[in-house]
Amino acid sequence: MVIEKMGSPRTAFLACAALTLLLSGCAAGPDFKSPDGPPAARGNSYTPGELPKQTAAAEGSAQRFAFGQDIPAQWWTLFHSEALDRLIRNALRQNPTMAAAQAALRQAQENLDAQSGSLLYPAVGVQLSAGREHASAVSTGVPGGSVFNLLNAAVNVSYTFDVFGASRRTLEGLQAAVDYQGFQVEASYLALTGNLVTTAIREASLRAQLQATHEVLGAQEQQLAVIEQQFALGAIPRAVLLSQRNQVALTRAGVPALEKALAQTRHQLSVYAGRLPSEQGLPEFALESLQLPQDLPVSLPSALARQRPDIRASEALLHEASAQVGVATANQYPQITLSGSYGSAATKLGDVFSGGAVFWNLAAGLSQPIFDGGALSARRRAAIAAFDQAEAQYRATVLTAFQNVADSLRALDADAATLQAQLAVEAVASEQLKLVTQQYRLGAVSQLALLDAERSYQQARIGLVQARAARYADTAALFQALGGGWWNRQALAEADSNTSH
Repeated sequence: MVIEKMGSPRTAFLACAALTLLLSGCAAGPDFKSPDGPPAARGNSYTPGELPKQTAAAEGSAQRFAFGQDIPAQWWTLFHSEALDRLIRNALRQNPTMAAAQAALRQAQENLDAQSGSLLYPAVGVQLSAGREHASAVSTGVPGGSVFNLLNAAVNVSYTFDVFGASRRTLEGLQAAVDYQGFQVEASYLALTGNLVTTAIREASLRAQLQATHEVLGAQEQQLAVIEQQFALGAIPRAVLLSQRNQVALTRAGVPALEKALAQTRHQLSVYAGRLPSEQGLPEFALESLQLPQDLPVSLPSALARQRPDIRASEALLHEASAQVGVATANQYPQITLSGSYGSAATKLGDVFSGGAVFWNLAAGLSQPIFDGGALSARRRAAIAAFDQAEAQYRATVLTAFQNVADSLRALDADAATLQAQLAVEAVASEQLKLVTQQYRLGAVSQLALLDAERSYQQARIGLVQARAARYADTAALFQALGGGWWNRQALAEADSNTSH
């Protein structure tokens, strides 16, 4: 057995360490707990009334709500468009917003690692110095003074014990910041995929509206040619001719606006894909190239808070605010620091490692704020207020998320009914236009009746295209509102890896 002398550095260090470790069993401030979901979210419905199990059957297809069924990670593949799938995969690699979110996550992780190293472990440093000095005759007692070399080698160690948990709460807050940035990456992923799908649908809608407008315009121009012949023969007055010309001009005037909207939509699609608008190779989308998903997986309300990345990000901010309350609380208590150094000092190189040149010191320090003008208490109250703010923002995020889902579900139910009605409107308008055109050629109706029938048919065609596009867009909005299935992406990656092997 080796008995250490009380004056040795090792004994003193162990005694101080044992004392402080006995005091470090608790952390100041609240222990964070994930918020409970709203009581109303424990049921099976997002809306006050019961939703139907499926939408109306418009154009022979009804969409069925599969409550409790999980959402696939690549939800956009349910539209069965290879061009859309390829565009999204490339955009996820090239989009700068995604790259920025991933860089922010790496930065947060590195900040956590840096703080972990400085707060969890002692700071150890090596000091080497060599100098040449001239000491005065007064200090040395040697006439004319003395010139000598001074060599110094030492190891310095210092450590602040986390007695009241300030360091632990700081690292807890930094970990919450990492979690926040991770969910921000998922939110950016969801926003990008959702924007790409809805923008592609908008392009398809505008393209169909433009085609319908051109078809209506062609029919109107053919009718104008007949009227001009009739006017040349003196069969009709000039007012009828001018009315038809005016109708053709009005229809033609709507074409540039649609072409402008289509071009701008294409530009937006390019930017989402991480490409310049001038770059070639961007696929073109039409409603016929997309397949409307028939079975719509709908997560249960009780699972939504764990699946929406914006809710999880808001929860991480709440966790970070909770940790800051702990830090502010711990700062009101004493801080204990242990420091020491061991080294040697000599005037000759050969004496640096001799026993007589060795020196060491060990010190323990305790600091306790006595009077700071209320600054620490004010900082703690400010941290509590920040926590209350984060909690309110979390509740607002949850409410908005549930509203998004409820809106999307109701929209899909209404979209199918709207499409049914719009199909009937278009069919009646088409039949009416054919009948009025025949009657006009026989002189049974006036030019005003013909113009009215043409306007009704044009509006019905455009309305039908918009109603079809709304079903696609609101289907994508539902997947986005439910979180987009990001939690299944890891399993999908593992399955792809196993398949490739």
